[in-house]
Amino acid sequence: MVLLTAREFELSESDFRKISSLVYEHCGINLHEGKKELVRARLAKRLRNGDFSSFKDYMRHVLNDKTGMEFSILVDSLSTNLTSFFRESQHFEFLSKKCLPAMLERKRKKGDFRIRAWSAGCSSGEEPYSIAITLLEALHGHGRWDARILATDISTTVLETAKTGIYDTERIDPVPQMLRQKYLRTRRSSGEKLYEVGNEIRNMVIFNYLNLMEQWPIKAPIDFIFCRNVMIYFDKTTQSRLVNRYYDLLGSGGVLFTGHSESLTGIDHKFNYIQPTIYIKP
Repeated sequence: MVLLTAREFELSESDFRKISSLVYEHCGINLHEGKKELVRARLAKRLRNGDFSSFKDYMRHVLNDKTGMEFSILVDSLSTNLTSFFRESQHFEFLSKKCLPAMLERKRKKGDFRIRAWSAGCSSGEEPYSIAITLLEALHGHGRWDARILATDISTTVLETAKTGIYDTERIDPVPQMLRQKYLRTRRSSGEKLYEVGNEIRNMVIFNYLNLMEQWPIKAPIDFIFCRNVMIYFDKTTQSRLVNRYYDLLGSGGVLFTGHSESLTGIDHKFNYIQPTIYIKP
């Protein structure tokens, strides 16, 4: 049997509508008409690897898979899991210099030594591990605190990478040398130098699968939430619903960090604006 090349797979308008409707209904991801070629290109590889004859044949398989595994693969194929350590550095600067000092002082006065954060859309783990490093640096010398970071994503593939906590030299490049030596361990695999997050960081982060469109098994209050470069996939209605769910989950003084290309303009919400992409619950 001769397999079709990626270019030979034709994505009909009806098949595209079926895919985009399914993804929107379950994940909130808005695949508008301008995304049709991206969908065709991203899924063509799966069609080749799975020996499917057409998109119609593939979607029949997705809908008949009661385990949900194939749907997860479909979402993985359509998601862009671009991330890095300390990405959008202004967020980590604000967290370390303004947010955390004020939060620690406020909590200390109340005798509350618990910190809870959420990395929503954690991808391959660089974001929550960066948060953990920032937290550890801020808590140093301030006694014992119970700090935990929930890290969630809809992609089971990137979650597996995140849980290993192992990265190559290029991925580690944004981590300052001092922090690298303090919180990461070096190891070698097939002659390649790799970095593994240390137990102090690893023990702070809990990785879980979570679809943001479904129920959140998360107990309030959360102190701060990173949801960056996730809402760009959603339409305004879905963004509004998500932002207000974050508001309800955060405690008073809780902070929401969004991506550099995401704004709450046009969304009805109760957050106070601090600076671009940073909002606080009064």
